[in-house]
Amino acid sequence: MTAGSGADNGVPAGAYDGGIDAQAAGERVETLLAELRTRAGPEVADTAEELVGCLVRLYGAGLASIMRMIGDDSRLKARLITDPLVDSLLLIHDLHPLDVGTRIRRALGRLGIGAELLSIDDEGVALIRLANGHGHAGVQADVEQAVADAAPETTAVRIAPRDPPLLQIGRRPAEAT
Repeated sequence: MTAGSGADNGVPAGAYDGGIDAQAAGERVETLLAELRTRAGPEVADTAEELVGCLVRLYGAGLASIMRMIGDDSRLKARLITDPLVDSLLLIHDLHPLDVGTRIRRALGRLGIGAELLSIDDEGVALIRLANGHGHAGVQADVEQAVADAAPETTAVRIAPRDPPLLQIGRRPAEAT
């Protein structure tokens, strides 16, 4: 079997054609390393962790070479980041072509709740304004997850206080005489 066929190498079928979930794969690596630590001992687990680190650096260097080859081709970069796996790998290796603010705005836009990025402070805290009617805890949790996924370099999300409602003053109705 060839590498990538999936039959003999433990790689799930479809893993090389966009059918792999990066988060699930990362969790599986962590589970396997924990199993090694338990079953084979810390020395074997340390070696396995070093192997994983070497592979991550190797793949990161390969991605960096690809991004250098692409250069300023914004159309190709845009196509690459539409693939969730490629998008996440570029994030992991700090190679994403979009800046942190743009990535957060895209993620908030995908939520469709009218959330707005106001700023990111020097400590990496993203200040987000929620549209009226979207202040409940479930929406806040969705916003926090979207920001963490889009910009792992952020340290926290803070929801901006709502602006007080405007008081409208009208003319007093004319009195009947």
